[in-house]
Amino acid sequence: MNAHESPYPSGPPLPHDARTPARGNPLRRPSDRFEWWFRLLLMALLAVGLPLAAYSAGTAAYESAMRAVRAQAAERHQITARLAEDVVRDTTVAKRAAKVRWTDADGAVRTGSALVKPGSAKGSAVRVWVDRDGTVTSPPATALNARTTGWVTGGAAALGVGLGAYGVWAGTRLLLDRGRYARWEAEWERAEPLWSARFRR
Repeated sequence: MNAHESPYPSGPPLPHDARTPARGNPLRRPSDRFEWWFRLLLMALLAVGLPLAAYSAGTAAYESAMRAVRAQAAERHQITARLAEDVVRDTTVAKRAAKVRWTDADGAVRTGSALVKPGSAKGSAVRVWVDRDGTVTSPPATALNARTTGWVTGGAAALGVGLGAYGVWAGTRLLLDRGRYARWEAEWERAEPLWSARFRR
């Protein structure tokens, strides 16, 4: 990038002992000062907001999942049923759906479909989960599922905050650079005729 294109000061770097402190640099533009303070503010907000957002979202998701765990544990229970048919042996799958039959607490015979091990014979005992209506259902969620939900949600919230902060910073830097380029171009248009005139004398 040449001097005409760059919005930043050009030339060889000054010796270390000759450099002016960043905040007292006379070449520092207002946009540079704004950028420095904005970056400092954004980093402070990120340091506080990221863990806070992750903890809040993760805790809320965990508590919501635990309520579902307790509700499912209260509504579902496990019973012993009997296979009503032979299950085809198949080594390509771990479980196959098959018809099962059991007698509920009222003495009524009920049937349903459950996933069982392939190759099981008719009449084999299988453990299945049923809800309050006696319908075969999936096992209730566990505390491990709730903790996993909390961690995943918290991580997603932290990632969202981090990406949001980066997007704000990148957008602000882009706008500042556009202004710098525009001012640099305007200043060069005023200075270039005077600069060129020195070589036409």
